Amino acid sequence: MRTVQSTDGVQLAVHELGGDTTMRPLLLCHATGFHARVWDAVAAEFPDRRCVALDFRGYGDSTPPADGRFDWKGFADDVLAVIDELGVSEVQAVGHSKGGAALLVAELARPGTFERLVCFEPIVFPAPTEGVPTPSTGPNPMAEAARRRRAHFDSIEAAVERFSSKATLGRLRPDVLEAYVRHGLRPDPDGGVVLKADPEHEARTYEMGPELGAFERIRGVGSPVLVCAGDDGDLPGQLAPMVAEQLPRGSFHRFEGLGHFGPLEDPARFAAVVRAFLEDPDPDDHG
Repeated sequence: MRTVQSTDGVQLAVHELGGDTTMRPLLLCHATGFHARVWDAVAAEFPDRRCVALDFRGYGDSTPPADGRFDWKGFADDVLAVIDELGVSEVQAVGHSKGGAALLVAELARPGTFERLVCFEPIVFPAPTEGVPTPSTGPNPMAEAARRRRAHFDSIEAAVERFSSKATLGRLRPDVLEAYVRHGLRPDPDGGVVLKADPEHEARTYEMGPELGAFERIRGVGSPVLVCAGDDGDLPGQLAPMVAEQLPRGSFHRFEGLGHFGPLEDPARFAAVVRAFLEDPDPDDHG
């Protein structure tokens, strides 16, 4: 792990997840509430690539922004800070949920940064339009759920047992759930373990997401982008085909039997689709 300076006084934790270090890195960007090490299982499917993942601001071992705001432009800043540190160009990257949105906004901020992108259910919502599903107004249910999240556990084993019983996290492949817990909690000085990601930081992230306003702007993304989604009918999954259509060089793939946490539910199946797209000699005709 190394640390990288980002904007707003943030110190990012950047993790090398293995693979061939002589190869151009594949950058992996996590969803809200997660951290870099949940990508371990996906990275293991790319032994021929150097896989690098970051902890976004306020998550994992990265520090939160000094002003306490979780404006999503800051997540794009984090992506660009890591790319600058790696000293690479025409990057290939994979992003999940918020991580996918951060990649798209980073490409808008610095066109030509990415050679190809894979985004699983990126959180890029269109403006309210008749007939188009959009987030409801009023209190954000994801933020409210985050604020209620249990942060302290007696042990790592107790946390694994607790999370595995949840309808959402319980869908993660067991080794991914284990990585989520072991690398997402730290010892509590008063005993037991506590989440590294403050539930309040997660709540603020969810609250700021609908303010990103990037849907109309992603027409300016010039890179080939594969947009992926599960099939459980959640809002990001419903909107994913629209995101693909909005992108000038977008294509779409739906994973049957997976939900919003698809890359973490079946890392091998997800990685196979990612590899096929990254190695496709004609990504604009990828299907």
